[in-house]
Amino acid sequence: MRVQLCGVRGSTPAPGSDFVRYGGNTSCVAIAQAGAEPSLLLDAGTGLSRVSRLLQGRPFRGAILLSHLHWDHTHGLPFFRSGDQDGSRVRLLLPAQEGGSAEELLAQAMSPPHFPITPSQLRGAWSFDGLEEGACEVEGFQVLAREIPHKGGRTFGYRVSSGKHTVAYLSDHHPFGLGPGPDGFGPYHEAALALATDVDVLIHDSQYTAAEFPERHNWGHSAIDYAVGLAEAAGASRLVAFHHDPRRTDDELDEIGRSLKSAPVPATIACEGECVPLDQGDPLPV
Repeated sequence: MRVQLCGVRGSTPAPGSDFVRYGGNTSCVAIAQAGAEPSLLLDAGTGLSRVSRLLQGRPFRGAILLSHLHWDHTHGLPFFRSGDQDGSRVRLLLPAQEGGSAEELLAQAMSPPHFPITPSQLRGAWSFDGLEEGACEVEGFQVLAREIPHKGGRTFGYRVSSGKHTVAYLSDHHPFGLGPGPDGFGPYHEAALALATDVDVLIHDSQYTAAEFPERHNWGHSAIDYAVGLAEAAGASRLVAFHHDPRRTDDELDEIGRSLKSAPVPATIACEGECVPLDQGDPLPV
């Protein structure tokens, strides 16, 4: 199992010289079976363009799991060169919710006058389906989908297993919406623990610092300290701090990375383009 971070930023892309080393593209993680091309994508932010580079322009054949429908998780879809071409086969799954079918919900943002084409006009063989909570098989991976709190629409976290390795992905998570919890950042609630327990890697929303959290506690995201606490409570082997605030500069992320060296579990800052180490003996990115 190979896990590559293709977009690690939250809310909006972050261009410019202050955002070069960690990357400015929004959420997208590419997962491949050992020795194979990526076939399972988690979210479709602007980082989706990097998947086309991984495939060297070849058609993508696989599935995309959307955690939710906010712009920073869907903006890459119409610009996905490997998906929008003859020969591609893309199954797109998103949390089922009121308001229409999966395709109709996507088209609310991707159709004229907001965009020149609709989802059904993407080239290749695309399908669009709603997903309910529970376990399923997607592209040969065992997937557990659980609803997690996040403002502005139904949101899922995912647990993905290849049989040898397991990764949990909670990109946008607002546990404080369920109460302050033991440390004031939200409770380690049942759905989060079900997704993260004993995983090799937990990729988790880390948009705010503890100092920022009192002002932004109701903005729909997690404090870095919560992500660390969940990783420890769930027995995760590693934490990757993900979904960086769009104003968080490289130097500021460096400083957060240094602070994570004292965390109770091995932890690193998500960096666009990096592969996530899955075995305990694998070195963490510097």
